[in-house]
Amino acid sequence: MSVNKVILVGNVGKDPEIRHLENNLVLARFSLATSETYKNKNGEMVTNTEWHNIVAWRQLAELAERFIKKGRQLYVEGKITTRQWDDKEGNKRYTTEIVADNIRLLGKREDNEQSNDSNVRSSRAVTPEPMSEDVDIPNEPDDLPF
Repeated sequence: MSVNKVILVGNVGKDPEIRHLENNLVLARFSLATSETYKNKNGEMVTNTEWHNIVAWRQLAELAERFIKKGRQLYVEGKITTRQWDDKEGNKRYTTEIVADNIRLLGKREDNEQSNDSNVRSSRAVTPEPMSEDVDIPNEPDDLPF
């Protein structure tokens, strides 16, 4: 048995790049920054930031198109994948990505959306059914079943 599972909490580095493909298939790509801070041996605070390339498909891509913006704090679950291709000069190129299967919007809604209710928190979770195109995405807290 093996497991390929990634859980990240970080901030979006730039607005998602959205592509609408054939058969109403939607693809979103964006970067997510995670940071850790520690004291080095000289007692100085050091922050290391790691950038992750996130890929979302179908309903998650639609969620990204509507709600994810630069600076937004996200919880992302997914798997690590590596793609290979040949560049224009014929050199082999590689990229490592996180293919999301669950995204949760974190932080206050008014931080990233215009809202008159300053007490409403956004914590929308979406886990798409892999082969179904008829999944309703809960878009507002009132739509959540709990």
